[in-house]
Amino acid sequence: MPTISVEQSLLRQLVESKGRKHDVEDLAFRLPLMGTDIDTCDEQVLDIEIFPDRPDLLSPETLFHGMMPFLHDSPPNPRLLVHPGTISMKVSPELANIRPVILGAVVRGVDIDEEIIKRLMEHQEKLHFALGRGRKRASIGVHDLATIAPPFRVEAVDRQHSFIPLAMEEEMTIDEILQEHPKGVDYAHLLQGMEKVPIIFDSNDAVLSFPPIINGDHTTVTTKTRDLFIDVTGLDIRACESALMLVCLQLSVLGGKIESVRVTTCEGREWNLDGSPIEHKVERSLVEGILGNSFTDDEIENAIRRMGGIYKGDYTGVLSISMPRWRFDILHPIDLVEEVAIGHGYDDLAHDVPKAPLTAIPRQDGHLRRRIREALQGLGLIQIQSLTLSNDDDQFNSVRWSPDGSVTRMTNPITIDHTILRQNILPGLLRLLAANRHHDLPQGVYELGSVVIDHANRDRFAFLVAENSGGFASLRGRIQALMRDLGCTDWSLEAIENGPWLTGRAANIVVDGTVVGECGEIDPHVSEIFELNVPMSGAQFDVSALAGVLEDPVH
Repeated sequence: MPTISVEQSLLRQLVESKGRKHDVEDLAFRLPLMGTDIDTCDEQVLDIEIFPDRPDLLSPETLFHGMMPFLHDSPPNPRLLVHPGTISMKVSPELANIRPVILGAVVRGVDIDEEIIKRLMEHQEKLHFALGRGRKRASIGVHDLATIAPPFRVEAVDRQHSFIPLAMEEEMTIDEILQEHPKGVDYAHLLQGMEKVPIIFDSNDAVLSFPPIINGDHTTVTTKTRDLFIDVTGLDIRACESALMLVCLQLSVLGGKIESVRVTTCEGREWNLDGSPIEHKVERSLVEGILGNSFTDDEIENAIRRMGGIYKGDYTGVLSISMPRWRFDILHPIDLVEEVAIGHGYDDLAHDVPKAPLTAIPRQDGHLRRRIREALQGLGLIQIQSLTLSNDDDQFNSVRWSPDGSVTRMTNPITIDHTILRQNILPGLLRLLAANRHHDLPQGVYELGSVVIDHANRDRFAFLVAENSGGFASLRGRIQALMRDLGCTDWSLEAIENGPWLTGRAANIVVDGTVVGECGEIDPHVSEIFELNVPMSGAQFDVSALAGVLEDPVH
């Protein structure tokens, strides 16, 4: 989740400018009711996690706009005041298959300092993440209007076109920017396979922006900037409009006056920024049926007002609610039900009892899983739960196991550490002990969880013990105690060589001719890969294989 850090002095200044008192203790108590999570709230700073469904709270200024009706009973203001402007921007029809959505607005009269520039850039990047999906759906450019000459036009140019990009001193071609400029390297994949790319020009043919990559160097916003031009380009009109409005909202809270830019789209239509709220409809029966409560009109009006909207009335059982156009998260009537619930307060909703029979039926493997946990906890091991996401090195290369059937891979992994769904539990235990290597020995952990083999879920469990003495004899004793607790007395060990085990100190665990798991001492070469240098031993079992050879004593 995106996190923002807000100076309490800034919030105090904004809140007190509206004639309200800024109370830090009250803020810490009541702000989470909006659907946020506070990390730190003291006299100096507010660190707050914003859930992905509320991109309208990602800057101090837009957070202030959202929290004033909720916390301070201020009148809601779902309308963005947009004045008609004189600037125009024309988009070439060629952009229809390259980057079709291109919007713009002007904000005048902002008194800018270094701190405002920093907050503006941080807000821009958070919107790139939350609304833009890494600049693919929407990307934002902010420019000093005094350095450019309207009207503007957006053209598709070939990759040999050159200009001076931001933070550079010499001209670079499009290809050079995509290969050498840090932002070009990061986002070149967004233009992969395109012979032409979008460029925003002013009337002097100077390059304002090469979206979604980088701005021109001469349009940089400085402390001398007073008027700003904002462009938003992308593939999703709704995401682009919301991003544009939220940047404008931030600047308007700082005293800016918003002006529309007349955009001629690539389809030849005219677009102007519309700051009016959107009127939504939701059936009263849906609200009251889901929340289990009957609401008066006054209660609904107060709830919606706290959420920054305006309740227009009940029209024969259909509630009419106006919400800000930048509330990207309101997609369906059920979202309005949530707005009513949050605004009214979850603690003040009616209590109800289930009307359907809820007699539980135990899982077929439930008894076995319980016995496994009790047996391992009886051995003094601590249960942990690690991520199901892993990577090839941890799952296979580092522990010297081959894939068991097909591996389920992530199409768009966020990090190189989380590229596949795990097939083995043991590597997660090794990573856990590595993270806790500064603690005293012995350390013993286990995990019972799901793995994915041939694109289907399977259950496995593993345990790992790090201790200064013990070796294979201690490990065999743990296996013997585990099998005894599971009701299995006829089992054997068969030597193996593959896996993370030390040669000659590893074995398959066999019951009635079925291999149910493997165990051994961890090879020091494997330990070193995981940055561990203590003796370790462990085992990994297949729950399905165990279930096939063990009798369930409950049935």
